[in-house]
Amino acid sequence: MSSKKHNQHYGPSLPLSEEIDTIKYRQTGEDFYSKIVRIADSLKDSSEHFEDFKDVLRNMRFLPAGRVQNAMGAARQTTAFNCFVSGVIGDSMESIMQRATEAAETMRRGGGIGYDFSRLRPRGDRIKSLESKSSGPVSFMGIFDSVCQTIASSGHRRGAQMGVLRIDHPDIEQFLTAKHNSDKLTGFNISIGVTDEFMMHLQQGKPFPLKYDGRTYKEVDPEALWDMVMRSTWDWAEPGVLFIDQINRLNNLWYCETIEATNPCGEQPLPAYGACLLGSFNLVKYVNMEEKMFNLDQFEADIRTVVRAMDNVIDRTIYPLPEQEAEAKAKRRMGLGVTALANAGEMLGLPYGSPEFMDFTETTLKALRDYAYDTSADLAHEKGAFPLFDPVKYPQGEFIQQLPKDIQEKIGAYGIRNSHLTSIAPTGTISLTADNVSSGIEPPFSLYYDRTIQQFDGHQIERVEDYAFTQGVSGRTANEISAEEHLSVLAMAQQYVDSACSKTCNVGDDVSYDDFKNLYMKAWLSGCKGITTFRAAGLRYGILNEVKPADNDNQPKAEACFIDPESGQKECG
Repeated sequence: MSSKKHNQHYGPSLPLSEEIDTIKYRQTGEDFYSKIVRIADSLKDSSEHFEDFKDVLRNMRFLPAGRVQNAMGAARQTTAFNCFVSGVIGDSMESIMQRATEAAETMRRGGGIGYDFSRLRPRGDRIKSLESKSSGPVSFMGIFDSVCQTIASSGHRRGAQMGVLRIDHPDIEQFLTAKHNSDKLTGFNISIGVTDEFMMHLQQGKPFPLKYDGRTYKEVDPEALWDMVMRSTWDWAEPGVLFIDQINRLNNLWYCETIEATNPCGEQPLPAYGACLLGSFNLVKYVNMEEKMFNLDQFEADIRTVVRAMDNVIDRTIYPLPEQEAEAKAKRRMGLGVTALANAGEMLGLPYGSPEFMDFTETTLKALRDYAYDTSADLAHEKGAFPLFDPVKYPQGEFIQQLPKDIQEKIGAYGIRNSHLTSIAPTGTISLTADNVSSGIEPPFSLYYDRTIQQFDGHQIERVEDYAFTQGVSGRTANEISAEEHLSVLAMAQQYVDSACSKTCNVGDDVSYDDFKNLYMKAWLSGCKGITTFRAAGLRYGILNEVKPADNDNQPKAEACFIDPESGQKECG
């Protein structure tokens, strides 16, 4: 049977979805069926596995991240990993420039990058060897921003970058305001690494030390510093907040790595040279609307098929840098998640954020966790555990201790193939290619909206309807859901995810500033690894909506991951 005939029955139904899938994820001359055959063939373990994985992809029950779709089985030399974290940026010009060179190669190959700038000495600090003073981390971020812009303007995919600074760094106040001028650091998202020490000082009202290299530069009022953080997020939707100690405390590899940064959208906290391999199960494909049933048996079978396929990506893709390859193969991380959670729940008659919806979320994500870990343990028996697996220390991890006892026992007997298995990514583009299902664990921003598509010859505006809305379901939208309900979904999801969750808590105009601040305290107390908020009335909303004349050269410009003000969806380069 020809590819053309197959494609009449499978693939996107919306013309816009078909167009974007063609532009972003298909090779020249490919149709949808040819694309999924290419991907399945490149990741198969056997002819039976090929057929199973092809069926999952053909019916769009699983949506590999864009890099996987674009790279696997293709002739072009691009990586299947969406994002990376930089090697350690040490406090020397040699280290800074080496990391910038590595960043250029990574972005040229299609990867986004996260950086921790906390090791750079503060502004004004004396450099003895040069008899001069340091310009500080924020100034050096400009080098990486320029690299990002240059790579994009040379015709490559837009760069996505995350810059992180610890809240106890002496330059934290400058960092917080670095992007308030919209022309600065446009290739970056920024987040602060908030420690438990700071949050406890905040609770107790004790002076908080800003320090570098063991030296305290000054003590600040934690309430005043936190207010500065909150005012920035209130107005500008940045910085994001990473609860860095919680991230490390729950890290499955607590015994052999320290995490200081995340990928650009925050769903993958990673060590130096870490890489994130992403994909999402499209939950609406498991819903029977007439019977109000979710096909958990099919979900389990697909998880087992997908874990095997995605594990093969690690060995069969290329890597921009040898250090990234060594890191990926030593730990074999992946980040499997879900998309269309909101649509699936609403199609089952469960309003987003309701107790019944929370039960559905818990059941679904627990199933994903358990089946993924069980399959990875089986793969370890078949192919071997990841090289840095420690049979004594790995099972002691807090997250591993929460697994069902039979899975813990299987890991004890066989090891496990992949150090991490789950992550909730923002799926703005791949969800759109699946007929605009709701993104990740987010509710739809609107039941329909006009989306601006950027092309080399200008812009095109298309009307797009929410998937569930096309099925006759008018679900709750992001701005109809309280900030507390958003946070409850995030906290629930995080319990069953070993990496992190990219989730935006939309804050309505009726939320007071004090309640907004309290949301962040609640996130820390509830065990979240991070939190991002978006307030449509903020200053950033107006800037993102500002119409600017197109550049004459029609070159694509670099943009970091950001919240689309029209759709509310995150985009990651």
